[in-house]
Amino acid sequence: MGLDRLIVIIVVAVIACGSRAVNVSFDKNYHVTWGNYHVKYVNQGTEIDVSMDKASGAGFESKVEYASGFFQIKMKLPQKDFSGVVVDFYLTSDIDNKGGNHDELDFEFLGSDGPPFTLQTNVFANDGGGREQRIHLWFDPTSGFHTYGILWNQHQIVFYVDDTPIRVFKNNTDIGVSYPSQQLVVQGSIWNGEAWASGGKKIDWSKAPFVASYQGFDVTACQFQGTANKNVCYISNSTQWWNGDKYLQLDPYQNQALQRTRTQYMYEDYCTSKTASMHKECSINNSTHGWVEEVGRRQMFL
Repeated sequence: MGLDRLIVIIVVAVIACGSRAVNVSFDKNYHVTWGNYHVKYVNQGTEIDVSMDKASGAGFESKVEYASGFFQIKMKLPQKDFSGVVVDFYLTSDIDNKGGNHDELDFEFLGSDGPPFTLQTNVFANDGGGREQRIHLWFDPTSGFHTYGILWNQHQIVFYVDDTPIRVFKNNTDIGVSYPSQQLVVQGSIWNGEAWASGGKKIDWSKAPFVASYQGFDVTACQFQGTANKNVCYISNSTQWWNGDKYLQLDPYQNQALQRTRTQYMYEDYCTSKTASMHKECSINNSTHGWVEEVGRRQMFL
């Protein structure tokens, strides 16, 4: 068995405990927030199709707010040229789009007329964004469902694609880096992003409607019960396993998978851009950009 395959097997085994998106009805945990006529229920509501045409896109949101957890969903992107269209899955505190000091964790799929397919992630903390990273996916996300997940606890945020970690954002509040700490809802949507999402390429409306599909609507997270009880969501126990020691940092195998993904598929990173100086985590040893690389190198040789 090759080393790469062994690493993949171990990473999957490590993440799999309790983290799989479960096939429950959409209505159990979510509701449609806009574009009602552009949302179609499939397979007794265990899957939904959200579509966009010139009239509207569509979006949905979790019924409650959360303060920590492992959030996952399965998605399939439109099976045609959807340049200029954005399909997303994210957590946000800015429920009413009022602005202010909001927190947000983003998966954004930027429309394309074929490979390579671009996934952008971003982290907003206390309204400070500008932390975009972009990768080219190593598979065709339009041909079938894939699982996208966000681990969020008081130590780190990890973005996963099919159990492979693709990004880590550590809690560095002790040195002045803001960290998402507000209660968050889970959202998904399809919308018109032609102004920026596809290099300025306009949407070809002759291809409309553009249809994205979602599955796996179970939520593995701690429900927010009010500021006074917020610390309850930071406790490590058998129910809130994502707060346990195992999830305080990536293990050596996950670090190797992360570094392989960064090396082979990442093509844009805010920590190597002209705006890197705006983000303190880009210049410290245990940053999103440097910490995982250094720890990964050390642990590989332990």
